[in-house]
Amino acid sequence: MKIEISSLESVTTQELAIMAARVADDKKAQDVVILDVGSVLAITDLFVVATGTSDRHVRTIAEEIQDQFKHLYSRSPLRVEGKDDARWVLLDYGDFIVHVFLEEARNYYDLERLWSDVTKVAWQEAKDVVL
Repeated sequence: MKIEISSLESVTTQELAIMAARVADDKKAQDVVILDVGSVLAITDLFVVATGTSDRHVRTIAEEIQDQFKHLYSRSPLRVEGKDDARWVLLDYGDFIVHVFLEEARNYYDLERLWSDVTKVAWQEAKDVVL
């Protein structure tokens, strides 16, 4: 998926997280969710969580998100972890963090249960994202 955007000044953190979720979804990630952790976690505002079906799939999803953010927003993650074994790849963009898991790792760490008291962003219904 290659998307052109008209203006970068007005893109919010939530819109960026929605874009990451859409890129993951376009790469056939499973169970993509966005958790609004900003009210309970001081280090970031949003988690994007997705599942890949194999280590290659996890790596592909993470790389596509990185490529799209570099292309669209001239943004690279502040740090990337887990890309070598690709069981859990973390892309830290500062104001939001993308977690791409293999299913067994996602079930083990169970971020949705850990952060069950936070709101899930309805990213699939979001129509107002500037892309």
